[in-house]
Amino acid sequence: MFEKELSTAKKLILSAGEIVLGHYSTEIKVELKDKTDPVTQADKDSNAFITGELAKFFPDDAILAEESTDDLSRLTKSRVWIVDPMDGTKEFIDKVGQFAVMIGLVEGGVPVLGVVFQPTTGMMLSAVKGEGAYIEQDGVKRQVKVTDVSVVSDMRLVVSRSHRSHLVGSIMDALGIDKEVRSGSVGLKVGLLIQQKSDLYMHPNSKTKEWDTAAPQIILEEAGGVMTDCWGKPLQYNKEYVYNDKGFVASNGQCHSEIIEGIAPFLDKMD
Repeated sequence: MFEKELSTAKKLILSAGEIVLGHYSTEIKVELKDKTDPVTQADKDSNAFITGELAKFFPDDAILAEESTDDLSRLTKSRVWIVDPMDGTKEFIDKVGQFAVMIGLVEGGVPVLGVVFQPTTGMMLSAVKGEGAYIEQDGVKRQVKVTDVSVVSDMRLVVSRSHRSHLVGSIMDALGIDKEVRSGSVGLKVGLLIQQKSDLYMHPNSKTKEWDTAAPQIILEEAGGVMTDCWGKPLQYNKEYVYNDKGFVASNGQCHSEIIEGIAPFLDKMD
């Protein structure tokens, strides 16, 4: 199931990774979409390539991509490709390597396929609904599972590479968590759970968008983890308003409801 879709997404994401790396070795010119949202030519070129090719291979599907003008006719479609041509643009600009290209497919508002590729390391994470999650690197492919850590205070929390927000710090204190792992890129942060390098990732704000979570969510779920909004409700995709306005929590699934209960007192401070 989804064999053509998965093989196509993998081929496109590898080529997009080459496009991005072609810019990475040069002087990077930065534009600002708003005060905190940078974009580079690498984002734009990767976006144009992926969306153009997806439209050729799957002309009946809709596409929602970060650097494309949103065509709201997608709301009438059941199948929608959700593309982040470069997740972690700030890390790309800072040349720390922690950025990824991400392609997801949703059906009926639910992720069913996801591929995340880190060009600087050659690591690819992928999953199709019902078929498990896999990591491929250096010619080796293996199935991956999240950890079985079941005590919240024993969990390792993934936090932003550049800063940990005061709200996340307060939640950590309340949950008794004192171990953290730093990373850039939403996709790579979720990837740390899949690689058993962390157990929990929370994003208690309304700033992320559907392309930040679509591909990582299905990969995490197929690895045995759970991703919900900060109220414990399912994330919705192919909405008119593309923000994940209730944030999200990604965990190994061992005590997700307990975590949701623990962060509930802080949600009125979420921006």
